[in-house]
Amino acid sequence: MSSPKERRSVVTGIGVIAPNGVSTETFWKATVEGISVLDHVTREGCEHLPLRVAGEVRGFDPADLIEERYLVQTDRFTHFAMAAANLALDDARMGRADYNDSPFAVGVVTAAGSGGGEFGQRELQRLWGQGSRYVGPYQSIAWFYAASTGQISIRGGFKGPCGVVASDEAGGLDALAHAARTIRRGTDAVVVGAAEAPLAPYSVVCQLGYEDLSRLDDPARAYRPFTSGACGFVPAEGGAMLIVEEETAAVDRGASVRAVLAGHAATFTGASRWEESREGLAHAIRGALQDARCAPEEIDVVFADALGVPAADRAEALALADALGRHAARVPVTAPKTGTGRAYCGAPVLDAAAAVLAMEHGVVPPTPNVVNVCHELDVVTGRARPGELRTALVLSRGLMGSNAAMVLRQGSPSPS
Repeated sequence: MSSPKERRSVVTGIGVIAPNGVSTETFWKATVEGISVLDHVTREGCEHLPLRVAGEVRGFDPADLIEERYLVQTDRFTHFAMAAANLALDDARMGRADYNDSPFAVGVVTAAGSGGGEFGQRELQRLWGQGSRYVGPYQSIAWFYAASTGQISIRGGFKGPCGVVASDEAGGLDALAHAARTIRRGTDAVVVGAAEAPLAPYSVVCQLGYEDLSRLDDPARAYRPFTSGACGFVPAEGGAMLIVEEETAAVDRGASVRAVLAGHAATFTGASRWEESREGLAHAIRGALQDARCAPEEIDVVFADALGVPAADRAEALALADALGRHAARVPVTAPKTGTGRAYCGAPVLDAAAAVLAMEHGVVPPTPNVVNVCHELDVVTGRARPGELRTALVLSRGLMGSNAAMVLRQGSPSPS
């Protein structure tokens, strides 16, 4: 077995279920074209609520990818995660034959911020409307934050280290870092990512307590970070799952090394303390760069957190200047999520997937709906921008105060 320092974590598969595409290919096509799919909320029971615009996953039939026995015991957020995991495993060309003899070498890690609100609401309505006999036994597990990890593990036969990061938005990056640490300790592969389903009525009501939630009725204006018209963020459902493997093991089985999880760091600065998040995010960026042994000027693209709250946007721009120095004004910055909404823990994993694809295709995707940037940042708007992208920085902050940064490097052969 190679030593921990030699055990690099690499991405070999990507699976996406997002508002702008229910496959990695459709997601990337819409992302690189800068297509915005934000629209009025159509989910049943949400019509009278003040949240008007969101990123809904449409055209998704979980039965196409998941067996009925799993569907009846799981919530929509787990349907997304299981379907994305399927796509990621197929993309990595990882089948049962690759781990049948060593199921303990494959683990599962997901992040979750809200759990299964739709399933829980339905069962509680049955409890109060019909009585306890009408509540199904799966109510005890389907809502739980760890449900996606458990179901992916059971369905795939993965018996290695499993876990869940129950956190705010930054938990998506923290889950990727957790997977990398797991691989460093000896696991060969981890199915990792996050998917959320926060658009059931009960879940939406819970979110209405967020002051930073956009209430605008115009999909083209509801989520415009880094502009003078910034008025909050738009929520979304969906997410992404990645296959992260130890590099030598991946190469030995003939997998393509698509990217390297090079560095990560996280901090905490408190709920909605956006001015303080400047220092916390800058510290996370410096930590991720140090972990990756990466100089600031090596960063070729930044996938921004882009909350859409003026104080938060200002803090992020200043944090980049603090951590990257003069390079912060030159490096291309993008936030594709302005076209899909923020899928909470799923959002930074979608950004990580987009960063891998951007490095592969040599193009920075644009930031939909954003014009007239009012910060000292080179935000890519309008059209995608070609460029040689070898290293990407992905940023995420949570409404409860978490900050995270991750450095991804372009895929490369194993060191000789």
